[in-house]
Amino acid sequence: MPQKMNKKDLENFRKLLLQQLRELKDKLGGAVDELSEEPEMMADLSDRATAETELHFDLRVKDREQKLIDKITEALARIEEGGFGVCERCGDLIELERLKARPIATLCIDCKTEQERDEKSRGE
Repeated sequence: MPQKMNKKDLENFRKLLLQQLRELKDKLGGAVDELSEEPEMMADLSDRATAETELHFDLRVKDREQKLIDKITEALARIEEGGFGVCERCGDLIELERLKARPIATLCIDCKTEQERDEKSRGE
């Protein structure tokens, strides 16, 4: 059974999450400026198709980064509220090693494995 996290561990996770949040916001801010620039007019259809594919890919990456920002913000809120490191499904403590690998984790490894198994059986 995992041990309850001490204040030093919580503070270390808070600092790590805040650093990740700053880096993502800086990266996302620069990307928004890039995406808002006037598109270059291209006569060649293959060049235009490539540019549109790259834009679509960039937008998907930015969407994923925004979702990660939301998850980091939620993890920071859990630290403040005292729920960080507690599995939202079973209520057990999430292993410290799992949190070190993925500080935004909301499920213990057993519940995450069960969730993935359920998703796979439903074809998700």
